[in-house]
Amino acid sequence: MPDPKKATEPDKNEKRNGDFRIQSKTVLVWIVLIALFVAVAQLVTKSESKVKVLTGYPELEVIIEKNLMVPDTGIITYPPQSEIKRISGRIYETNERGERLKGKDGKLSEISFQLQTALTDEIKTKLIKSGQFKDSEPNNMMLNLFLNLLPFLLIFGLIYFFLVRQIKNAGKGALSFGKSKARMLSKDKNKITFKDVAGVEEAKDEVSELVEFLRDPKKFQRLGGRIPKGILMIGAPGTGKTLLAKAIAGEADAAFFSISGSDFVEMFVGVGASRVRDMFEQARKSTPCLIFIDEIDAVGRSRGHGWGGGNDEREQTLNALLVEMDGFDTQDGIIIIAATNRPDVLDPALLRPGRFDRQITVNLPDVRGREAILKVHARNVKLDPVVDLAITARGTPGFSGADLANLLNEAALQAARLNKKSIGMAELEEARIKVRMGRERRSMAMSDEDKRFTAWHEAGHALINVLLEHTHPLHKVTIIPRGQSLGSTMSLPEKDVLSHRRKEMLDLICVMMAGRIAEEIISGDVTSGASGDIQQATNLARLMVCQWGMSDRLGMVLYGNDSDQVFLGRDMAQRKEYSEFTAQEIDTEVKRIISDAYDRAKNLIITHRDKLEIIANALLEYETLDGSHVQDIVRTGTFTPPAHLPKVDPPSGATAVTPLSDVKKPLPPKLPGFGSPAPATV
Repeated sequence: MPDPKKATEPDKNEKRNGDFRIQSKTVLVWIVLIALFVAVAQLVTKSESKVKVLTGYPELEVIIEKNLMVPDTGIITYPPQSEIKRISGRIYETNERGERLKGKDGKLSEISFQLQTALTDEIKTKLIKSGQFKDSEPNNMMLNLFLNLLPFLLIFGLIYFFLVRQIKNAGKGALSFGKSKARMLSKDKNKITFKDVAGVEEAKDEVSELVEFLRDPKKFQRLGGRIPKGILMIGAPGTGKTLLAKAIAGEADAAFFSISGSDFVEMFVGVGASRVRDMFEQARKSTPCLIFIDEIDAVGRSRGHGWGGGNDEREQTLNALLVEMDGFDTQDGIIIIAATNRPDVLDPALLRPGRFDRQITVNLPDVRGREAILKVHARNVKLDPVVDLAITARGTPGFSGADLANLLNEAALQAARLNKKSIGMAELEEARIKVRMGRERRSMAMSDEDKRFTAWHEAGHALINVLLEHTHPLHKVTIIPRGQSLGSTMSLPEKDVLSHRRKEMLDLICVMMAGRIAEEIISGDVTSGASGDIQQATNLARLMVCQWGMSDRLGMVLYGNDSDQVFLGRDMAQRKEYSEFTAQEIDTEVKRIISDAYDRAKNLIITHRDKLEIIANALLEYETLDGSHVQDIVRTGTFTPPAHLPKVDPPSGATAVTPLSDVKKPLPPKLPGFGSPAPATV
C-alpha cells in the first residue's frame, strides 16, 4: 500500500522548484530596477556637474597653449546628420590670475567644456596632432539598424508580457483547462480525526469500517467481501458531512483527493468531462485511494430535465463520471465519497449499487449528540467550571453541528466584550437566543404605542401557550427587538421532537393566533405585526390537510408533492394531481382549522383577560419574563418580580394596560413585519 507522504513528495519538490523560479525572477527584477536607478542617478549627476561652453575655436587654442587640458579627455564627436561637430573634454579650473585651483581633497579641480563648431579638415588635423584630442567618428550602421528595429521589439515585448506570460501564469497554457483541480491531502496538513467528530455515531461507524477495510483488506476478503466503490453522505447543511470526510482523510493510510462538484464546471464545452478523466487518471497512479467530491449535486443532477436540452456540458460531465465509476474499463482500488444535501435531484444512474454502494444519512444530532459536539468545540474555548453543557444541549433542539460551533463562538465573543475571564451560562444562553432569533436591537427607537402593542401581542402568545395542554413549555417572552421582530415568545420542547401530533398542531395554531386577538381585545384595533403568525399558521394548517392526513373531511390522501424541486424543468410544467373542487375543499378545510383555533384562543383570552393585563404590564416594566414567571401569573393571578429582574421605565401614563382610545397621542404608522414570529421550538 503506497504511503501518502511519498506520494506527495514530487508535488512538494515541484512546488519548491516553482517557488525557486518565482524567487529568481523577483531577484532579477530587483537587480534591473536598481541598475536603472543607478544609471539615472549618474546621468543626473553628470547633467548637474559644471560645464563650460566655449564661444569659439580661438578660446580653445588659448586653452591648448596654456596646457590646461586634462590628458586623454579631449574627444571630437560627430552628431548624426549634422555638419556641426562637437569638441569636448575636461580642463583644469583656474582663477583670474591663471593659477590652477585645488579642491578640498588637495587635487587639482577639473571642469568639463564643450565647443560646437563647423570643423574643417585643417583644424581637425591640428587638434589630433596636438595629442590632446582623439577622433571618435562612429560607425552608424548598427545604430541605425537598432533604431529601426526598436519599435518592433517594443511591440513584441508588450505582447509577450501581457498575453503569453499572463496565460502561462493563469493556467500554464490553454491546454490545462482540462486538467483536474483535485487536491491531494497529506496527513501532516490534515489534523482532523474521528476524535474530532461527534453527534453522528452511526455515520462514523460506517465510514470507520471503510478505513478499516483500507488498512486490512484481507480481513473482509476472506468471506468474499469487496470494497465499496462509492459512499454517498446525505444530510442537512451543517451536519458534518465534509468534516466526516476530513476525518476519513486523517485516519486512512491511503492517498486522499478532494474536489468540489463545481470545480468540474467550466464555460468551455467538454472541459468537465476532461477533468473527470484526468482526476481518475491521477487516482489510478496512487491506488488504493479515496476521492471526495463535495456538493456532487452540482454535476450529478438528473439528465434530460433541464432547460438546456440533453446535450449540455453538465450532462457530458455526469456521463464521464458514470463511466469512470462503473464502466467497461473500470479498475478497482478507487473509492468515491460524495456529499450532498439534495439527494432528490441526483440522477438515478448515479445512485445505483456499483457506483454508490452505500448511502449514509447524517442527521441532525439528538440531545446526547449535541452535548458531545459542544464538548468537542469547547476544547478551544475557556469555560467556567460551573457551566453544564448538558443544559445547553437540552435547550438547542434542531441545532446542527455548525450551529453549535457558532453558538460557542458567539458566547466566547460576548464574554470577551464583557472582559470576562471565562464563558458562563449567561453567555451561552444569550448566544443561543442570538443564533436562533438574532441580536438585541436596544438602540431601536420605539414609541409608547409600539411598546404597548408589542407587550399585548407577546402577552397573548405567552398566556395561551401556558393555558393549553399540548404545547411545549414556555421558555421566555420579551419585547426587546431581535432580528426582524419587535418581540419574541420562545418555547422549548422537553425532548427532541421526532413526530408531530394533531392536538399539538392545533394548539400551536391557537398560540399563533393569540397575539392578534390580544391586540384586538384590549385596543380595539390590530396591526400588521401578526403577518408572520398568519403565514406560519396557514402553512401548518395546509400541511395538516394536504400531507399529514389530519383532516377528517379530506382523509388520508396526499394532495400535491413537495415543492422543493420547482427549479427542475419537469416540476415547473407539473400539472395538479387533484381537481378544482378538491382545491376548494382544501382551502375551506384550511380556513376552518384556523378559524376554530382563532375562536378557541379568543374565548381563552376573554376568560383570562386579567392575567393578560398582568403579563403585559410586567413586560412593559421588565421587558423580559421567564416561562416560570408567566406560569406563576396564570396560577396565582399575581406577579411577584424576582430581585434579579432589572426594571425599565414603562411607557408614559401606562401603569396598567390602558385602552388605546384613552391615549391622547395618534396611532403611529404601522410597521411592515411588526410583531414576533410564532413560538419558536428552539
